[in-house]
Amino acid sequence: MSTPLTTLHQGWIVTQRDLRHWQREPWTPVFGILFSLMLLLVFGYLFGGAIEVPGGGDYLAYLLPGMFALTMLFGVETTMAAITQDAKRGITDRFRSMPISSVAIPLGRSVADLTNSAVQLAVLVVGGLVVGWRIEDGLANAALAIALLLWLRFAVLWIGIYLGLVLRGEGSLAAVQVIVWPLGFLSNLFVAPETMPTWLGTLAQWNPVSATAAAARELFGNPTGITDGVLAHHAVLVAFAWPLVLTLVFLPLSARAYRNLSR
Repeated sequence: MSTPLTTLHQGWIVTQRDLRHWQREPWTPVFGILFSLMLLLVFGYLFGGAIEVPGGGDYLAYLLPGMFALTMLFGVETTMAAITQDAKRGITDRFRSMPISSVAIPLGRSVADLTNSAVQLAVLVVGGLVVGWRIEDGLANAALAIALLLWLRFAVLWIGIYLGLVLRGEGSLAAVQVIVWPLGFLSNLFVAPETMPTWLGTLAQWNPVSATAAAARELFGNPTGITDGVLAHHAVLVAFAWPLVLTLVFLPLSARAYRNLSR
């Protein structure tokens, strides 16, 4: 029976394997970065002049943390597709024939993806600084904001991994896209929920992505666009709690799906 330390060691070996794949085929993360930068330019400079932030503040400063959170949703299907392809090619069966924890393989995949996401996030932060965005509340709070963004990514990855193991094939890719786009746009990433119809604004306020974006804005010292509600006072706590709940639900489900996986 695998111990937690053994599982972590096995997961790290899988992580190294996946990172070598990224080195040989870097175009997927590169195109992900370019797409995020394109959205930044579109919303920041094309639409930004027509959008007001409740409570005041510059829209670009409001937008950037939202873009960081949105980037944490993109590309989940890449990791999910890799797991599905391993199952189809028999690689998963070879792993399962070894004394390896059922958590180690998806854990290694998720850590490799998280490393890639950290690089993409760093590039976007630098890009934001170039176009005029600024960190206004110190490096310690900024580091916590980055940690919460990656924490959201970690949780979303387990949703994608679970769907990839259960659905498999083309249907799993469509399922992730159906989740990602509503989560991303039915939120406070681009506009404040207070400007939406009441029922829509309520949904946006309770969106896990909205919590992370609100917490990141608060920690970066940027306008939050929130003047009332739970995110106005407890955004950091909610931004930690949502991914924790998602991870506690979908990590065990992914491990069970991996154990029950058949070709």
